[in-house]
Amino acid sequence: MARNGSDDALRRGTTGVEAVEGLLAHAQTQRRWGGAGLRSADRAIALSRALVAENPGHTPLLARALRTAARLHLARRRPGDALPPARESVELARQAGGPALVMSLACLAEVYESLQRYGDAAAALSEADGHIPPP
Repeated sequence: MARNGSDDALRRGTTGVEAVEGLLAHAQTQRRWGGAGLRSADRAIALSRALVAENPGHTPLLARALRTAARLHLARRRPGDALPPARESVELARQAGGPALVMSLACLAEVYESLQRYGDAAAALSEADGHIPPP
């Protein structure tokens, strides 16, 4: 079944994880200056929080939803609004480590760079480098 919008992601019979995935996909396809992308990301965050409350195994999904929201704020040139979800994404991703942590740290570094906090950006990237396995 084709999914065309945020409402499609929430159809009856859709699992919570599928709904979050659909909302995140929809959020990333929206125009930068429209509010639909951020609304979809916010809905994905809320659903992810509910999933994590039921099963902490869904924490990486919440971290991804937060990263998506942070990147959408950055795309709208609102780095101050991007900082809280980027920081929370890193804190959640620390639990699992691996690629999710690296991506969250890279997102946080982008936010810090946008805020002209270059030392903090360098520290986040340095930490990310420490979690990338050697080739």
